[in-house]
Amino acid sequence: MNTELFLNDLNGLDTENKDVITLYNEISALAMKHAGEIAPTAGKRNAYYLSMEFLIGRSFYNNLMELGVLEQTREILEKKGIDINVFEEIEDAALGNGGLGRLAACFLDSAAGLGLPLHGYGIRYKYGLFKQAIENGFQTELPDDWQRFGDPWSVRRESEKRLIEFADMKVYAVPYDMPVFGKRINRLRLFQAEGEGGAEKISEYLYPADDTEEGKLLRLRQEYFFSAATVAELLDKHVKEHGRNFKTFADYNVIQLNDTHPVIAAAEFIRLLTKKYRLAFATALDVAKRTFAYTNHTVLPEALECWKEDYVTKILPEIADVMKKISVYAVREQTAAGCGKDEVAAMAIYKGETFYMANLAVYIAKSVNGVAMLHTEILKASLFATAHKTYPDKIQNKTNGITHRRWLELCNKEFSSLIDEAIGKDWRGDISRLSALRGKTEGLAEKFIEVKREKKRRLLQYVAEKEGVEVSPDFLVFAQVKRLHEYKRQLMTAFAILDIYYGLKSGEITNFYPSLFIFGAKSAPAYRRAKAIIKFINEIAAKINADESVNKLLKVVFVCNYNVSYAEKIVAGTDVSLQVSTAGLEASGTGNMKFMMNGAVTCGTMDGANIEIVEKAGAENNYIFGAEVDDVERLKAEGYNPEKTLENPVCKRAAEALINGEFSDGGTGGFKELYDSLLKGASWHSPDNYFVLYDLPDYIRALLKINADYSDKRAFAVKQLNNAANSAYFSSDRTIKEYAEEIWHIQP
Repeated sequence: MNTELFLNDLNGLDTENKDVITLYNEISALAMKHAGEIAPTAGKRNAYYLSMEFLIGRSFYNNLMELGVLEQTREILEKKGIDINVFEEIEDAALGNGGLGRLAACFLDSAAGLGLPLHGYGIRYKYGLFKQAIENGFQTELPDDWQRFGDPWSVRRESEKRLIEFADMKVYAVPYDMPVFGKRINRLRLFQAEGEGGAEKISEYLYPADDTEEGKLLRLRQEYFFSAATVAELLDKHVKEHGRNFKTFADYNVIQLNDTHPVIAAAEFIRLLTKKYRLAFATALDVAKRTFAYTNHTVLPEALECWKEDYVTKILPEIADVMKKISVYAVREQTAAGCGKDEVAAMAIYKGETFYMANLAVYIAKSVNGVAMLHTEILKASLFATAHKTYPDKIQNKTNGITHRRWLELCNKEFSSLIDEAIGKDWRGDISRLSALRGKTEGLAEKFIEVKREKKRRLLQYVAEKEGVEVSPDFLVFAQVKRLHEYKRQLMTAFAILDIYYGLKSGEITNFYPSLFIFGAKSAPAYRRAKAIIKFINEIAAKINADESVNKLLKVVFVCNYNVSYAEKIVAGTDVSLQVSTAGLEASGTGNMKFMMNGAVTCGTMDGANIEIVEKAGAENNYIFGAEVDDVERLKAEGYNPEKTLENPVCKRAAEALINGEFSDGGTGGFKELYDSLLKGASWHSPDNYFVLYDLPDYIRALLKINADYSDKRAFAVKQLNNAANSAYFSSDRTIKEYAEEIWHIQP
């Protein structure tokens, strides 16, 4: 960046009588003007990251920090009578739902920070996910029109739009480029759908409701739309630079599929090579198998993407033909490798008039990776066991990471300064140097307590303004903030809080350190149980917060419209990170890493990256409870009966709170349905499928142990600092280096 010119222009900017949105757009435009150009891709190997989500959050502060002018901008604006914090009014670009999209954003940040040529491709949604409102305890959804503030960090590339054809419509994919700043400037290219006949609907909403055929077809259109635009662009670029020698395509390009949504890109890639460029199918398949790599993010069946043949044929008949042909090649190859009929069936890409997209990804990809050690072992032993036996070198692990630039330097300036004081500033450029903090945690405890209290004060001031709940910064703060899903077990936390409340009311729990539990989560609009859990949490919060006999010791808040900017405040101000998913179901988690890096202990199950957090930071500095993967498998094999858990009064009282009239679900029947899910099950799952009641008593014990330990604030601060000091491994810089060296083979 030409810093001098930017600062000169900023000094000369007329700010009189301008509103926040105008100033935001003008200052951002100045930064874009002087930032420099996106780095060229020609002549070297580049990686391309295809993702349905890029949860980039608010760009203003992060981009100015990456460009090295945030503090100077703060000072210049202050002289003009403007507090830089006013730009928090500019809401996030909510182009993602949760960890999947936030990971994609962290990866782009790290690659640019390391000078690696990695570029993102996705959809420029008009409304993103949705803006969450809470009305009478219920979640309601409003359109999230993030573009109403302007979009000064994007550049429309009208001349590079391309036509995407479906059987029943034609759509233009118009690219918008967002620079990703670091040692080099990479590109996040998001396509906007334009045209006639409802074309704009394709890029209108992130994850439209897919409980109807129309919704499912729209989801398929979205996946094909940006995947097709991406591979067409990359193939055309290769022809322009290298001619039609596609045998060298993989020498210059690697395409990473972020989960199963963009796997259709591989079929489109082969379709274009065979139809447009006239390659033999076997040759095109070979090029694809050397080009694509696949990241699996979950073992949950609903995220593995199975498409009925009727749906694909209806709008993408040529893609259906290509996928069938790939399936024929796969069966032939696997049979020749000695696989029996059952093994071939387990890896089937097409069977029963259905396309299995995860199996297509595993077959096509040169590399398949899980996102935490446990998750990868589950892929090998269970989900893709047959494929692992057939292709033993294909599946590898790449434990997720987070960018320390946003999740420590930007969101926790005070703690970052304390680290600078203790070990110098080199860690900012090389996060591995953060480990130098390990021997200094005892000496930093008192100063860290002051830092944590200040971050709590700011968080709780924000909570009071947004949610209307007043809490002292002297409270011990627990947080469970993530997407709302039954396996993440926000319901179990609600039960645990309720039990603590009862214990405080009865006098059974004494010497209790005042504690706040923060929830933040959005439920998918059609996910009835998740919405019932939100209502139940809000009912509990209302009861506890209004109870004068308890609320000086215990409070609960469900923050509304949880997003990246809210997360930046929560991770910095929290003492205890609640990561309590059922063992074996959370692939990795990244929220756990953000909290760890900011000096929070983890209270969680041995699941996902929690296992590696405990391995790095020590079991003595965290609080682990509950059934592990082997226990869950044993319980399933033995025939787990949650009715037996009701012999424990803790479990009985928790379950009955859903149906005894103490809390109202507004007549929806949602609480009774939750009760039945725990004790009766449903046609698609067994009772207490996520072992909420089984793990509940042990969870409560862990929470009370944390509460007791916190009374020695200095010793607790040392635990927190030991987590931060051992968090460097969980930087996305480390993750990206591993991808770059072991999968993508790209260099600065």
